[in-house]
Amino acid sequence: MILKKITIALLFSVSVFAQKQARIVEDFNKNWNFKLGDHPEAINSNFNISDWRALQLPHDWSIEGAFDKDAKTKQAQGFLPAGKGWYRKVFTVPANWKNKTVSIEFDGVFKNSEVFINGKSLGIRPNGYISFGYDLSPYVNYGQANTIAVKVDNDAQPNSRWYTGSGIYRNVRLVATNKIHVAKWGTYVTTRIISKEKAVVDIDIDVKNDLTKNKLFKLVSTVLDKNNIEVAKGISDGNIPANSILQVRQNINMENPILWDTENPYLYKISTKVYDGSTLIDTYETPLGFRFFNFDSEKGFSLNGVPTKIYGVCLHHDNGALGAVENIHAVRRKLTLMKEMGANAIRMSHNPHSLEMMQLCDEMGFIVQDEAFDVWKKKKVTNDYHKDWDAWHKQDLEDFIKRDRNHPSVMMWSIGNEIREQFDSTGIAITRELAKIVKSLDTTRPVTSALTENLIEKNFIYQSGALDLLGFNYKHEDYKDFPTKFKGQKILASESVSALETRGHYDQSDAIKAWPIKHGAPFDGNADWTVSAYDQVKSYWGATHEENWKTIKSQDFMAGTFIWTGFDYIGEPDPYPYPARSSYFGIVDLAGLPKDVYYMYQSEWSKKTVLHILPHWNWIKDQEINVWAYYNNADEVELFLNGKSLGKKSKQSDDLHIEWKVKFEPGTLKAVSRKAGKVVLEKEIKTAGKASKIDLKADKTSIKNDTYDLVYVTVSMLDKDGNLVPNAMDLINFEVTGGGKLVGVDNGYQANLESFKANSCKLFNGKCVVIIQSNGKSENIQLKATASGLQASTIKVEVN
Repeated sequence: MILKKITIALLFSVSVFAQKQARIVEDFNKNWNFKLGDHPEAINSNFNISDWRALQLPHDWSIEGAFDKDAKTKQAQGFLPAGKGWYRKVFTVPANWKNKTVSIEFDGVFKNSEVFINGKSLGIRPNGYISFGYDLSPYVNYGQANTIAVKVDNDAQPNSRWYTGSGIYRNVRLVATNKIHVAKWGTYVTTRIISKEKAVVDIDIDVKNDLTKNKLFKLVSTVLDKNNIEVAKGISDGNIPANSILQVRQNINMENPILWDTENPYLYKISTKVYDGSTLIDTYETPLGFRFFNFDSEKGFSLNGVPTKIYGVCLHHDNGALGAVENIHAVRRKLTLMKEMGANAIRMSHNPHSLEMMQLCDEMGFIVQDEAFDVWKKKKVTNDYHKDWDAWHKQDLEDFIKRDRNHPSVMMWSIGNEIREQFDSTGIAITRELAKIVKSLDTTRPVTSALTENLIEKNFIYQSGALDLLGFNYKHEDYKDFPTKFKGQKILASESVSALETRGHYDQSDAIKAWPIKHGAPFDGNADWTVSAYDQVKSYWGATHEENWKTIKSQDFMAGTFIWTGFDYIGEPDPYPYPARSSYFGIVDLAGLPKDVYYMYQSEWSKKTVLHILPHWNWIKDQEINVWAYYNNADEVELFLNGKSLGKKSKQSDDLHIEWKVKFEPGTLKAVSRKAGKVVLEKEIKTAGKASKIDLKADKTSIKNDTYDLVYVTVSMLDKDGNLVPNAMDLINFEVTGGGKLVGVDNGYQANLESFKANSCKLFNGKCVVIIQSNGKSENIQLKATASGLQASTIKVEVN
């Protein structure tokens, strides 16, 4: 690789070049065929696919299967099937593409994929989370039919500690470029100088020449604001040798940049154009956000010079009832819920997430901890990534960094989570190797790892000296000693809490504080597989939400925390055995319905004015009920039962909630928050009567007619007065007509063994959620919901 450095002046004047379509990027998700099992003959063009299923990618076959106590995936992956499967597609490449470079890009295939084009193997990729691509040009029949086949082998189980899904579960693209073009992930943007007055942008561009001769070219990189208005430009010339990559550096000066932060995530982009003389031959876009940040051993984290606590959550990659299928609308809903709660950071647990996730974190203003591995050479489960480590970890890490390093949201690289090598001396060399790989590709962000051992003599990852930022999982009771123990080190709670809740379930025993007491303790949970939604129940290794947050908020040296987890996720329902099949750790349940502790965080992390009371108000006469309230921006809260005051209460010291013990009588429970004697908010909960009406509320009024857009409909059972019936468990049947199809149902109950793909769903504690996807018809969608003994309810969604 040749490095050529050219300094460019602001807004350098250039002539107007001839324009034509330079880079073609096509959605390659449609018109695939799929079949479970091993079908190696599918690589042949004359193979009969009459009994194969037609589908659109992304696709996860595991989520379509039945829960099975004896499944090889075991509890960690939710008792769902895995196995092998093949995908196949016949497509035509235009004849006029013959002089182009044609490639295919996969954002993720789980796992052990092998891709074939016209019978020729293009390569394998064991890692199910890594994005990759192949050059199809040498093997394509231009102007004629071509056959692409993809083998996916997820049969060796268990291979993960959480639900992975199976198949081509992220997007696929076909890309055609001219022979001179910007290489895949071929730009690297850094901002050497940043202030409100000035920025200096350095952009390294890998120009690729697939010709057999040297070639002169011109590069024009234009900085565009969010309205696509040009604000700065860099221009350079080059001469690239045949069959090579030439790296060109451009330096662009810019006046008065708008800074990116979590409240105003202002995004620019760089449009890099490659010219052959006056002819445009390639266009490549790179995201750009101007921000600077710092981790400090005493003051924690700052963004653009402003002290900022990291209010983070850990997220796994699954999208609830969609399984591992990646859909930008599902991701946006997930991140919107976190943003409205007050979260400003996401930890990508424990592997590379999707391109859509990264893009939305840029757009919505999240600080990202980007994480590469959950395992190195030492296994955690029998068939995990340790088997591929020696052959693949270097390329996987390099590809991971190259793909994500231009995202302004990414502010730290994690090279591992709870890695076993921290307990022996092999951890020293591996940590140094991985950190060196990261820094060879990006020097602008700290390298961290999520550690579980805070005894220095036992932690060999720490002893490597290669970490810029120490991440600790749990250990909240030991944080106070860290400034002394790890003197001068920058520290973050990379994973914390692991408290357990089931939405809408409220145990009334004050004895429930920590459970299970230790690993391997006998099961002693609720017979219905629920856990109290009061913030009382925690794993033996963790803390309640309140315990952790009180610790973090009081210690300035802690940069912040990442809560385990923002959402429940499929798999890892510790400590419950089958039939529990999804986790209890989320602040929001698997269906996307917030648990009560959501409002504790909202009262602490967000600027919203909050008053939230719990539990529901359907109990037994004279039963003593614990009533909690989360609130902010007020001095006190007064509680009323049927108009009678039960007293005013205020948070004392570091309280995060207030509570009353109330003998139940039916009627209205009302809370009123006041500041300086004036009412701030009022909230009421009423005793619900018999189920009377199915209420349907969609999260949007219209969707695009693009076969991808989603609408989430929350289904609630109400009494005749419009009150939620909190113990309703009715079976609701669904019928979708028009321009949509039902793609998922869920009620958030962790032990629900009904299919996520059914046309019905039992309510859990009064609610469930239906997911509808555009089906390509230009007709408005109608959802009809019916239940025994009740009038049907319908809702319409426009399709445009």
